[in-house]
Amino acid sequence: MRCGAKCFLVEFEKDGVKQVMPVNARTAAGARKIIREEFGANLAISKVYEEKRKS
Repeated sequence: MRCGAKCFLVEFEKDGVKQVMPVNARTAAGARKIIREEFGANLAISKVYEEKRKS
């Protein structure tokens, strides 16, 4: 894990099924990049948000 990384939840649709996947990245754009590298560039990402920590 890189310095300054946070956990982002990425909502995307793959093969007609909505999925939510946690990703460790510095920014929301970095989280999108990681998901696109893993599943392909033409993936429909609907939402990226930071996971709130329980305190």
